[in-house]
Amino acid sequence: MIVGICGSPRKKATDYVLNKALKMLEKKGFETKFFGVRGKNISPCRHCDYCLREKECVMKDDMFEVYGLLNDAEGIVIASPMYNGGISAQTKALMDRCRALGAADYDFLRYKVGMGISVGGDRAGGQELALQQIHTFYILNGIIPISGGSFGANLGANFWSKDTLDGVKEDEDGFRSLRKTINMFAKFLENYQIKK
Repeated sequence: MIVGICGSPRKKATDYVLNKALKMLEKKGFETKFFGVRGKNISPCRHCDYCLREKECVMKDDMFEVYGLLNDAEGIVIASPMYNGGISAQTKALMDRCRALGAADYDFLRYKVGMGISVGGDRAGGQELALQQIHTFYILNGIIPISGGSFGANLGANFWSKDTLDGVKEDEDGFRSLRKTINMFAKFLENYQIKK
């Protein structure tokens, strides 16, 4: 199963693009699940070390739904809008809260496959920095990061929304980067994934 995580608190461009990505993966035969932070209660990590002692997070909120989805996932797609040149606070909180997974089982996320999608209102709004943040999260947790490769999707899929839903729908370069990244992601899952 592929879990798509939308880090936008609004149902607009990032939500739209992630749903398109999941539909592309379904056409390739993958089962997908969507999780959006919009309307959810996900507190930021306190780094209190409760999870290190008790092997679970002290905060009992909607993050536990994410934990269950990640447990079943072979692949993970994180999509974030650009906030001040990087990922949204909601995306960061979700990634930070995965610390509890590693505290309970160091290998919980290891060998899953991950890709990133970034959506910025400006052409150069921090999309590549956001993809690097997403890939850093993957690397730190033993998730295998996948990009679309050279010539248009070096770090993954990135979009210029012009701060509108119509803008993202018209971003041909963005959808080209998404197709390239989806193709590499699917190819890796189908052919090269390390078996546990």
